[in-house]
Amino acid sequence: MVVSKPYTTQLQAGLGLVNETKLLLELWSPGMSTVQLQQAALASGRFPAVTARRLRNIVVECFGPRYLVDGGRPAMHLKRLVGALPAAEMTQLMLLYTSRASAILGDFVRGVYWTRYAGGYTQIANDDARAFVQRGIDDGRTAQRWSDTTVRRVAAYLTGCCADYGLLERGPRSSRRILSYRIAPAVAAYLAHELHYAGVGDNALVAHEDWKLFGLAREDVLEELKRLSLKGLLIVQAAGDVVRISWKHQTMEGLCDVLAQS
Repeated sequence: MVVSKPYTTQLQAGLGLVNETKLLLELWSPGMSTVQLQQAALASGRFPAVTARRLRNIVVECFGPRYLVDGGRPAMHLKRLVGALPAAEMTQLMLLYTSRASAILGDFVRGVYWTRYAGGYTQIANDDARAFVQRGIDDGRTAQRWSDTTVRRVAAYLTGCCADYGLLERGPRSSRRILSYRIAPAVAAYLAHELHYAGVGDNALVAHEDWKLFGLAREDVLEELKRLSLKGLLIVQAAGDVVRISWKHQTMEGLCDVLAQS
């Protein structure tokens, strides 16, 4: 039985933090703790409009849980890509890691955003997000019941974070336009390899829930992998329910270097 991660209010410490994440990736080096990174960020002078306390929240409550998990591997990999991949592709990778760190965001994207997208809706309102949050509370996904004020705040965080990552239109508004959104080939290659090196088998890989952050069902993932095979990044064979993938790059670091150069 899979135990679902609880919903928290951690997004209040920072939504997408796209620019801040890029700067912190540049400053971070392997083995650096969140305290050391915070000190390096303060000393760098690259956050002139951010107070020391706010910077601490960004590093400790946002950057750390998103990118310094698993021995800092996400940060190691993204650091290789931050200056090379287009901004839109980097934000897709940030969506992946933020959704893993924040279960409520991942479930909102998979369950509300893509349901609306597939249904032909043009907008998502804060009221839709509030209804989603309330359902989560009723289903016992929070450690305790949240006040109405907290529910409203978290709902706004969800739509705001989606706007930061390019799924919804930006700007302070109670209803946001749904934007056209498609996984980039480099991001598909990154996610497929990352799941593989994490020990996920080929059949489980194509059905992994992370793909649903990009609106992809199993059949869609197979199509993406076939496109990657045409680019020479891997070889995929599918017969019925059985999928076999041959991996040309033996490490994530090697793949990231290829993606950075392409």
